[in-house]
Amino acid sequence: MIWFEAPTVLLPDLIEQNGRWLGQRAAVVDGTNTLSWRGFATATARCANALAALGIRPRERVAVLMDSRLETLVTLFGIVRAGAVAVPLNVSITDSAVAAMCADAACVAVFASGPHCTRIEALRGRGALSATHFIGCDTTAKDWLDFETLLAGQSATMTPIPIAPADECNLIYSSGTTALPKGIVHTHACRMHWAYDAAMALRYRSGCRTLCSLGLFSNISWVSMLATVLVGGTIVLLRHFTAREALALIESERITHGAFVPVQLARLLSEPTRGAFRTDSLETLMCCGSPLAAEIKQSFGREFGCDLIELYGLTEGLITILQPEDFASKIQSVGRPVFGADIRILGDDDRELSAGETGEVVGRGHLVMAGYHDQRQANLDATWIDPAGRQWLRTGDLGRLDEDGFLYIVDRKKDVILSGGQNIYPVDIEMVMREHPAVADVAVVAVPSERWGETPLAVVVCQSGQVVAGTELLAWTNARVGKQQRISAVVWRDSLPRNPNGKVLKRELRREYAASLGAEEGEI
Repeated sequence: MIWFEAPTVLLPDLIEQNGRWLGQRAAVVDGTNTLSWRGFATATARCANALAALGIRPRERVAVLMDSRLETLVTLFGIVRAGAVAVPLNVSITDSAVAAMCADAACVAVFASGPHCTRIEALRGRGALSATHFIGCDTTAKDWLDFETLLAGQSATMTPIPIAPADECNLIYSSGTTALPKGIVHTHACRMHWAYDAAMALRYRSGCRTLCSLGLFSNISWVSMLATVLVGGTIVLLRHFTAREALALIESERITHGAFVPVQLARLLSEPTRGAFRTDSLETLMCCGSPLAAEIKQSFGREFGCDLIELYGLTEGLITILQPEDFASKIQSVGRPVFGADIRILGDDDRELSAGETGEVVGRGHLVMAGYHDQRQANLDATWIDPAGRQWLRTGDLGRLDEDGFLYIVDRKKDVILSGGQNIYPVDIEMVMREHPAVADVAVVAVPSERWGETPLAVVVCQSGQVVAGTELLAWTNARVGKQQRISAVVWRDSLPRNPNGKVLKRELRREYAASLGAEEGEI
């Protein structure tokens, strides 16, 4: 007989308990502003109560278009505590993409900060948003609710809201693109698994101080935030990344942990003033988002005196990690699956391949998303059913396993450019460029970038009789795409290489232009 039933602890419970038991321990540091765990629990409770007062019900979706700041964290976790669904949006996407994502998610409210309030107001003026509530930081826009005033009028305690493990926690869009990307749904149970697994695999501990140097809309940031909340550590925000500012913050805030993309690690290594800063507080840093060069793997931990862990994964849910202890023997690998996860390699016929053979990486485990929002066909396309009837997530990446079970990523089956840790889909840029009267055909491919890891290059076939300078087409295109989608250069060709079925052979183009380093565009 079971006398006591063990409670299911979810993220809202964790925040409340941290506020009760960790008291004045710092939860968030944003410049000169510090919020204790008690203060963070209080602020998120006020935010949750504000949403309820506005009539926003559990399981309704709320968009967040805010820069990295303390108020953004309060908003995101306040939405979660209210039982609503947080929809964090990439601040670098175009206004049309913002409108499309808000419509796709059926967002009933929008939180925005600074200049993003102006963007949202312009969309409202064009009737492009159906949300009924708009809450802003640093805005005087008409009919907007002021963030601080709204929260100040709410109680610091809240009535517990029934939240089931299978309820939606957040909806993160797969990238900031011109066309509508897919919304990835994580449940509350899934997010707690992310917290547990990340904390264990990435060696988080009580008292850790985690540097968040990427936008809080990024799942990379969510990984580090969730792990930090789980162990009751401190989240330290870096609003705009530069190597020097990151080093200064590591020194002043005694940073122990953090999540970075490869280009950030490269800049930290090459920063000429690096020796002027103390970084001996660093314990374990995680790097993910795009392939990590072997020379950085080998040198970063040694130069900074800390452990570096490489993570390969998708927002959709699959994670492998390469521990620093394995760098010497498996330097080209991305490691093995985290606890509770499993991976397989499939051939073109969807049969499982043996060690050493290259095919599509598929995975399963308790980190996998609930599915793509309102995308039945995409969910079917992303699913492989094994002979035992179990569901596996298709990654779209090509890889192989060695005899020891270490994964090596060979190529990308999906046509994705990884720039500064963000996914860029070439098809969206190509759609824009085809609208130019001088463009007969175009293929956008990734070329190496010293600053971003990869950057988009446009290979263009000109319309007969048309004349346009490459610099003119470059400027025309970059004025019409999101910041992170900006192409670095235009290359003219008489034709594009194609296979017998007419498909452009982008692998050949990538190989041909691999040495091209264009003008650096975009920002982290």
